[in-house]
Amino acid sequence: MCRIFSHISSLKVALRHGHICNFKEDLRVDGRGCEDYRCVEVETDVVSNTSGSARVKLGHTDILVGVKAEMGTPKLEKPNEGYLEFFVDCSANATPEFEGRGGDDLGTEIANTLYRIFNNKSSVDLKTLCISPREHCWVLYVDVLLLECGGNLFDAISIAVKAALFNTSIPRVRVLEDEEGSKDIELSDDPYDCIRLSVENVPCIVTLCKIGYRHVVDATLQEEACSLASLLVSVTSKGVVTCMRKVGKGSLDPESIFEMMETGKRVGKVLHASLQSVLHKEESLGPKRQKVGFLG
Repeated sequence: MCRIFSHISSLKVALRHGHICNFKEDLRVDGRGCEDYRCVEVETDVVSNTSGSARVKLGHTDILVGVKAEMGTPKLEKPNEGYLEFFVDCSANATPEFEGRGGDDLGTEIANTLYRIFNNKSSVDLKTLCISPREHCWVLYVDVLLLECGGNLFDAISIAVKAALFNTSIPRVRVLEDEEGSKDIELSDDPYDCIRLSVENVPCIVTLCKIGYRHVVDATLQEEACSLASLLVSVTSKGVVTCMRKVGKGSLDPESIFEMMETGKRVGKVLHASLQSVLHKEESLGPKRQKVGFLG
C-alpha cells in the first residue's frame, strides 16, 4: 500500500508541475489557453414527456436536464409567484464513485448551488408562473441527470439548465369565476398556445480552478486533480456576478479572488452570447430540424 500511495503522490506532483509550467505560457496540455472552453454540444427538446429538456456535452461531461411544469400552491411568503424545484441524480454509470449512495452528497451540493443562483428575482420572472394569487401557480421541477463526468460539472449543468428552461413551454390557462365566486381553471385546447420563459437573465456558472499562480476555466479531471481551490462565479449575460462560492481545501488570497472574478465576468459574457446564438438558431429551424435525441 505504501508503494501505491507513493506512486500516486509522485504522479500528482509531476502533473501539477507540468501544468504550472504550461500555464505560465498560457498553454494547457490539450492545446487550449487558460480562458478557453472545450467544444460544447447543446441539443434541446430531447425528452418527449417533459415541458422542456436539453442535453449538453462538454468534453467528456454529459448532462441531461428535463423540466416538468405542474400546478401547485404558491408559497406563503410569495403568494404571487410560482417557483422552481431542483433534483440532481448522479448516475452510477457516470463514474464508479457514484455507485450505491456515493453520488448523493454531490447531488445535494449541486442542487443547493442551483437554488442559490436562482434565488435572485432577476434570474427568472416567477410572477409569470402565477395562475391565481395564493391559490394556484406553476411549479417547475428541474431534474438534472449526470450521465458522464469529465470535469467542470457545475458549468455544464448550468448551461444545460438554461437551455432546458429556454425550451420549456407552459400551457396557457384561464381562471373562470362563476356567480357564486368559485373558480375553475381552463387549459387551452391549442397545444401551441403556451407561455415561454425569458432566460435572458438566467446566470451561468463559470468555474475557475487555481493551479500554481494561474487560474483556468473549464478544467478537465486531470487539471482538477492539480487544483487545491476553485471559485464558482455565477454570471449573467451582462457580466453581472450574482453569487460566488469557493470549493476545495486550499485557500485563495483577495488579489486572486478579484482576478478570478474579472475573468469569470469576461468569459461568462462570451459564454452567454454563444449559448443564446445556438439556442435561437436551433429554434429557428422549427420542428423539421434534424434531432439526434437522447440515446440517439
